[in-house]
Amino acid sequence: MGKPTGFMEYKREVSKDIKPKERIRNFKEFHEHLPRERQQLQGARCMECGVPFCQSGMTIGGMASGCPLHNLIPEWNDLVYMGNWKEAYNRLVKTNSFPEFTSRVCPALCEAACTCGLNGEPVATKENEYAIIENAYQEGYADPKPPKVRTGKTVAVVGSGPAGLAVADQLNKRGHSVTMFERSDRIGGLLMYGIPNMKLEKHIVERKVKVMEAEGVTFVTDADVGKEVKAEKLLKDFDRVVLACGASNPRDINVPGRDAKGIYFAVDFLKANTKSLLDSNFADGKFVSAKDKNVVIIGGGDTGNDCVGTSIRHGCKSVTQIEMMPKAPDGRAESNPWPQWPKVCKTDYGQEEAIAVFGHDPRIYESTVKEFVKDKNGNLKAVKIVKLAWEKDESGRRNMKEVAGSEQTLPAELVLIAAGFLGSQKYVTDAFKVELNQRTNVNTAPGKYETSVKNVFTAGDMHRGQSLVVWAIREGREAARAVDESLMGYTNLMVQ
Repeated sequence: MGKPTGFMEYKREVSKDIKPKERIRNFKEFHEHLPRERQQLQGARCMECGVPFCQSGMTIGGMASGCPLHNLIPEWNDLVYMGNWKEAYNRLVKTNSFPEFTSRVCPALCEAACTCGLNGEPVATKENEYAIIENAYQEGYADPKPPKVRTGKTVAVVGSGPAGLAVADQLNKRGHSVTMFERSDRIGGLLMYGIPNMKLEKHIVERKVKVMEAEGVTFVTDADVGKEVKAEKLLKDFDRVVLACGASNPRDINVPGRDAKGIYFAVDFLKANTKSLLDSNFADGKFVSAKDKNVVIIGGGDTGNDCVGTSIRHGCKSVTQIEMMPKAPDGRAESNPWPQWPKVCKTDYGQEEAIAVFGHDPRIYESTVKEFVKDKNGNLKAVKIVKLAWEKDESGRRNMKEVAGSEQTLPAELVLIAAGFLGSQKYVTDAFKVELNQRTNVNTAPGKYETSVKNVFTAGDMHRGQSLVVWAIREGREAARAVDESLMGYTNLMVQ
């Protein structure tokens, strides 16, 4: 620890966001990061604790605490403070395949578990990570490094989201020949089309893909495995196959009026929006526009928030976000102590923008949809919602019940369903004949990644269910280790 008193001498300082009314004019990232010298002082705030909860990745109270990748956080925080940026990069990429992604979209589980945060403000670890990786690209540390020896083994990776990319990156570094198949027209999976451009600009994804390509990974786009590309061919042509197709079945809302025109799944809305932006800067008109419409978003998570921010950038007339759960407390409850993940109310960028534009928080809590109201032409014109309350049933279990007389009608010409995902897509799992669990995720033995079909492995949301990018990367790295061991009889790939 280069500065034992750093956490007392320096206050937490992070990037400043461009003001909401200004940043909604475009779809660019909106953080103004610190200059290098001031960022180094943030590294000095790390105390290099005897027990670094920041990198623990433990499950406490049913939720993750600390980094699931077990990043060597105290080490590279100190290296940032010392100005040793190259070694900081080397330590960072030992455990994290894609810090350029996590430093932008991760909710910073590390910071929530930081010891400094117990009685003050946590170390700005996420922004130190951003500074390390962006400096590495600038200085050439992150340039392509092809493996010097090839093993002669071949692996097909189906799906190019963060889990699939992590599998491909690790196995290619080991010397195996990796071919990645992606059904969309661009590589990146949810990184490309599930996360809006203002959270993760797509040239950042493309930058890393080009590095991986230069290192020897083969990318095949517009290749829908299970349909145009047959599972049997992959099993014949490759020594191993890894399924990393995500949890891409959106949960629907089945209430009267569901067939109204103007109701879309959030994932389809966001994908079409990003694709049109990249293809033509929206000139092709191949996206669902929220301009001048009353928008209702069903779902209070990150995807719902992304829909809020996207709708505002389109120029919507109003935006409302429906959440089934009660509003979380503004501060930690006594039953939610550090270093547990803080179950507190978070106002994200989209909600901040809604407050700035419309003067109020867009969220309505403890509510659900009862009916979609259509006009005479079948177009959506309103949404009927009802309040919910917790009640105990005869067995003592708590369930949510509708509150009589609490119905409310909201004007709406556009509804976006962001209610989560239900598991893997059936045509892919059927094609490979892999066993599924009760949640329709691909089944494996606990802590393992090989499926019920020989030589077929799985990783990411398809394996664990809908989760965070950082968990997908961890799954990909662990799956790569399992594949490598099955190919070589041993493995020297590092997971943590």
